[in-house]
Amino acid sequence: MTLRYSRIIVLLAALQAPALAQPPAAPATPVDPAQSMYDEALRSIAEGRKGDASALLQRIIEEVPLHAGAWLELALLQCSLGSAKEAERLFTVIEQRFDPPPGIVQVIADARSNGCHRPTAFTQYTVTLSRGIDQNVNQGSTLDLSDHPDLSLSPEFRPQHDQYTMLSGEYLRELTQNGTLGFIQLQDRRNDTLSKFNNTALFFGVETPWSWGRWTARTTAMAGYMTLGSKFYQRQYQLQARVGPPVPLPYSLQFHVVGGISHTSYVTLQNFDATTTELRGQLSRQNGATSVVAGIGLQRDHAATDLRPGGDRRGLVANLSWRRRYEDGATTELAYSLQKWKGQSVYSAGILNETRDQATHVLRATMTWPLTRNQYLVVEGRQVINKENIPVFQYNNRQLQLSWQWQGL
Repeated sequence: MTLRYSRIIVLLAALQAPALAQPPAAPATPVDPAQSMYDEALRSIAEGRKGDASALLQRIIEEVPLHAGAWLELALLQCSLGSAKEAERLFTVIEQRFDPPPGIVQVIADARSNGCHRPTAFTQYTVTLSRGIDQNVNQGSTLDLSDHPDLSLSPEFRPQHDQYTMLSGEYLRELTQNGTLGFIQLQDRRNDTLSKFNNTALFFGVETPWSWGRWTARTTAMAGYMTLGSKFYQRQYQLQARVGPPVPLPYSLQFHVVGGISHTSYVTLQNFDATTTELRGQLSRQNGATSVVAGIGLQRDHAATDLRPGGDRRGLVANLSWRRRYEDGATTELAYSLQKWKGQSVYSAGILNETRDQATHVLRATMTWPLTRNQYLVVEGRQVINKENIPVFQYNNRQLQLSWQWQGL
C-alpha cells in the first residue's frame, strides 16, 4: 500500500464518524462484507487493477451508502482515470454528505488543483552492458579419463574458457487500465574468440492480473527466439499462471501456486522438440528491506517424437533466494536452484545403455550499487554444477560478470 493510501485511511476514521454516530440499523455481524470488499479494492489499486477496484467501490456504495472510504477512493480513482466530471460529482457528494475533516479537504483540493487528466501509460525500460569471464562456454565435459580408460574425448568437448561482452535491454508498457503489461526483452552475447557460441535471444509477451473474490492470479503468455553462432537455433512458447489462494499464514508469509506449460523446438536438431508442464508451490516473505522466496515443484517433459534420446523425462525443481536492500540503495541477492531430470528409457541403445539421471545445481550472488538516480553497477558471480550418472555429460562452470545498467521510466 502506498503512503498516500496509508494517510487517507488514517483520515477516513474522522470522515466516517458522522455515519458511525448514528444508531445502527441492525446488529453488527462478526464479518463485515463491505470492509472485506474495501480491503480488496485497496489491494486492487495497489496492484494496478483499476477496473476491478472501480467495480468493487461502486458495489460498496450501492450496499453501504455511508461508506465514506469507498466514496473517496472512487473519486480519486475516477480522477486518476481522467474522468473529471464524475470525480467532481463524487467530491461534491463527499463534501455535502460527510462534512470531511481538514486532512480530507486538503486531499480533495490537491486533486482539483492538479487536474483530472487521462493517465499516461506506465512504461519502464532497462539497458545493460556487461563484460564477463566464462570458464566453460561450451559446457564441456569434466569427465576424468583416468577413471574411464575405455573412453576418449576430443578437445572440442572439453571445457573451453573465454571472455565475452553482452548487451541486453528490456521494455515494459502498461496496455490496459486494469494492469495488463506488455514486455519485450533482447540479449546479445559475443565471445572474444569462441564465436560459434555467440547467442542472441528475443522474448516478448503479455502479463495480466486477475481476481476472483479473494483469490488473485497473474497469467503470462510469452514467445522466444534464439540464435547460436549466428544461426537460428531455437523457438520457445510458454503459458504460466501464478495463483494466490486466500490462505492465512503466520509471519507475513504469502503462498502461491505456479503452473505452466511450454513448448521448445530446435531448428537445427532433429528429435529434440518437447513440451514441458510444471506445477510448484512458492512461499515468500517481505520483512522491511529483506525478502525471501522458496519454492519446490514437479515437472514433466514430453518428447515430441519417440526418437528423442531418453524419451520422456520426469523432473523436480526447487529454488531459494534472499534479497536485501540497504539504506544507500545498494542491494545484495543470494540464490540457489536445483533442476533434476530422470529419463524414461535408455539414452541411446548400443552406445549409452543407461537411463539418464541429471541434477543441475546453480548458485548465484549479486551485488548492485546505485551510481546515479538511473544508473547502477552490478557484479554477479555464478557457479553451475551439473551431476550425471552418465559421466560424459557432467560439467561445471563458473562465471563472473560486471555490468553497467541504466533504468528509465
